[in-house]
Amino acid sequence: MIEVGTCGFSYRDWRGVFYPESISDREMLEWYATQFSVVELDFTYYRMPDAKTIGGMSRRTPENFSFCVKAHRSMTHELSRDSDDIAEAFQTFSKAMAPLVSEGKLGCVLCQFPWGFKRTPENSSYVQRLPALLPDIPIVVEFRNVEWVSQSTFDLLKGAGMGFCCVDEPNLRGLFPPLAVYTSPIAYVRFHGRNAKTWWKHNEAWERYNYLYTEAELLEWAPKIQRLAEATKRAFVLFNNCHAGQAAVNAKTMLSLLGMA
Repeated sequence: MIEVGTCGFSYRDWRGVFYPESISDREMLEWYATQFSVVELDFTYYRMPDAKTIGGMSRRTPENFSFCVKAHRSMTHELSRDSDDIAEAFQTFSKAMAPLVSEGKLGCVLCQFPWGFKRTPENSSYVQRLPALLPDIPIVVEFRNVEWVSQSTFDLLKGAGMGFCCVDEPNLRGLFPPLAVYTSPIAYVRFHGRNAKTWWKHNEAWERYNYLYTEAELLEWAPKIQRLAEATKRAFVLFNNCHAGQAAVNAKTMLSLLGMA
């Protein structure tokens, strides 16, 4: 089962590109859910979610809709040296996921680690602890640093029952190559764009992901995604090149290339 969508949905610069010009912020999720079957929530990285907010979003979507939720930065980027603080952050996040779990709408939690999170014994041990910190919740891990490209990394994830996040991003030294790998019943592919010029040097965060894929570039991934889907129970394909509605445009194209439109 392949589910295609975007990383986030509430963008005012998507009006006239993806959303109708007159749509209100409050109406965006319902409209989005008529076009795609999954969304990746990324606001949860910046703001710790709560069950009331997540439950409200769930109620505004149909039964067969899925949410993949990005872990809060305290769980991946701003790690405390106090293990009790870390445990508390995971517990708070886990409680917020309860409405999605009970309604069968939680695709997975995405734990995306920064480029500075390098492959060390300490960091490997932390990754291995994730299922214990988020019990009974499917987890997918995204690495940014190329040091994690190894069979031992895939074995670690597979042994812990966690999925691997495949990425498409600029071909720059130190970044992950476009591997099509799965380590759990969940396959996950994230498209970040190939804007090499602004990946490291930008004034605003959105500049890094300011990129519109060509149909030919997306076609490179179509057979890989099909193979991932055949080998797993669910395959999520999410576009993170969100500036000016580019993610939605590319997600629509991918649906067509996969024969799902």
